[in-house]
Amino acid sequence: MAPLGVLLDALITRALSEDLHGGDPTTEAIASPDARAVARAFARTPLVLCGGDVFARVFYLVDPSVRVEAKLADGTRAEPDDELLLVEGPARSLLLAERTALNFLQRLSGIATLARRFADQVPAGNPLRVTDTRKTTPGLRSLERYAVRTGSAFNHRNDLGSAVLIKDNHIALAGGIERAIELSRRHAPHTSRIEVEVESLDALDQALAAGAEIVMLDNFTDELVAEGVRRAKGRALVEVSGGVTLERIATLARLGVDVVSIGALTHSAPAADISLELEPLQPA
Repeated sequence: MAPLGVLLDALITRALSEDLHGGDPTTEAIASPDARAVARAFARTPLVLCGGDVFARVFYLVDPSVRVEAKLADGTRAEPDDELLLVEGPARSLLLAERTALNFLQRLSGIATLARRFADQVPAGNPLRVTDTRKTTPGLRSLERYAVRTGSAFNHRNDLGSAVLIKDNHIALAGGIERAIELSRRHAPHTSRIEVEVESLDALDQALAAGAEIVMLDNFTDELVAEGVRRAKGRALVEVSGGVTLERIATLARLGVDVVSIGALTHSAPAADISLELEPLQPA
């Protein structure tokens, strides 16, 4: 179920205002107030559907009288020409909401589709987790992270307050990895594990010696990942980030990596190709 409620309505309202603040003279000229229509959303390329509830909510906020019917559930794989959703109601309302509804649906389905492609590369039975990052579209994080989960991948920390993650700039400010971990452990709640991003095996050794519970190997080659996993075994979980392609997932899984984090799941996912085709139910 997509996250609905006050925050979602506010987000959709802002999106609608981008299109509707100046009215729609084209629709007003062509569609009479009593004209009714049905619109069907179709997949144009293979995709994983995501955002059906958000799509519907856009139409309901424009006109509560419309009827939206989901033909496929979120998380379903769709093939070209598969019907995804149907909307019926006043023609003017359908045209006013069309672009905003499709923008959400295409964006979220694109993320879910890419996430599923990565998740599918994990060998059966292997515990490797494919996760997103905080590299999300401003204001859309909750929706984009929902899309990642819909695509069978996982979420990393949701915000800065969700977990302790010591990165290169933190280390520079603290004066070193050991000091950064010491300061973080003093401040963090007892329920939070300490994660440290490292860029070399020497830095990894420092993090492990200082008691890091999760180590993020940033831009390591497969050979260095293998050595990093060996050194961290039984001491810390191993996350790999940077340069993680579809082709590397199976290799990283076999090397014993626990988590791979991929910013591209959200910041570079192409929008899914979805069309909305309208038919009049009575003369306009």
